[in-house]
Amino acid sequence: MAIEGMNHFTILTNDVDGTIDFYDELLGLTAGPRPDFDFPGAWLYAGGAPILHVIGGRPKSELKAGVIDHMAFTGRDLSGTLAKLKARGIEPTCRRQVGSGVWQVFFFDPNGARVEIDFAADETAPTA
Repeated sequence: MAIEGMNHFTILTNDVDGTIDFYDELLGLTAGPRPDFDFPGAWLYAGGAPILHVIGGRPKSELKAGVIDHMAFTGRDLSGTLAKLKARGIEPTCRRQVGSGVWQVFFFDPNGARVEIDFAADETAPTA
């Protein structure tokens, strides 16, 4: 057996609609087809693939971090992304990766899941 790639991440939420809106507005992920499971949720798509599964119906007290530290995406438009995050009152951490120069942006979604977006090293540096 050989792994060929990452299939998806799953996050838990007590607010499916709010989570869908967050990932749609900030990352451009769109809700798409999902099997008719017996619990609420959504599948969010990028490039035609369901890469983020959202499982709802959980009380806030059950939304605890597990052993996965964060999920990472590849993005473009560093300055536009930072502006979107700040417009929503989200203060991201932005840093440049040593060696490669890749820009890394970290923040938390409404459920407490840590998100990373990586941008090409040749993207324009963010202004202070």
